[in-house]
Amino acid sequence: MSDNLMRVQPIRNGTVLDHIKAGRGRKVLDALDLIDKGTTITLLMHVPSKKNSSKDVIKIEDRELSESESQKLALLSPGAHVNIIRNFVVAEKNVAELPESISNVAICSNDNCISNNERGAKTKFNIINGNPLSIQCVYCGRKIAQDNIIFI
Repeated sequence: MSDNLMRVQPIRNGTVLDHIKAGRGRKVLDALDLIDKGTTITLLMHVPSKKNSSKDVIKIEDRELSESESQKLALLSPGAHVNIIRNFVVAEKNVAELPESISNVAICSNDNCISNNERGAKTKFNIINGNPLSIQCVYCGRKIAQDNIIFI
């Protein structure tokens, strides 16, 4: 049994995203645009979990998430844990919670929306449902389901 045990090295500094919904880790990496940025990333998928049957985990070395990245994580996997690691110790623990609204994180799918046609306009969406997730553009009223959200 111990021969099959997978060992993942701890990180000195960075961020560990834990309790991501199983199977969403790759989508989180894509949305956060972390691939090919020169940062060491570890993606664990379908890891056994006590809370759920399985989860995904992402370890990002030498980097902390920005506010917009945290909002993207909350949209993709509400309830995910964000652990900030400094000198091999968890310095901060946060939970990705859905905000009431998000700004400049996603693109409105309505080509005629002012957010897509007005120079300098920023997108803004209200969260209208958490499970399943759907958002609504405050400018044109277009509703977008979670699987159809296109991140900036």
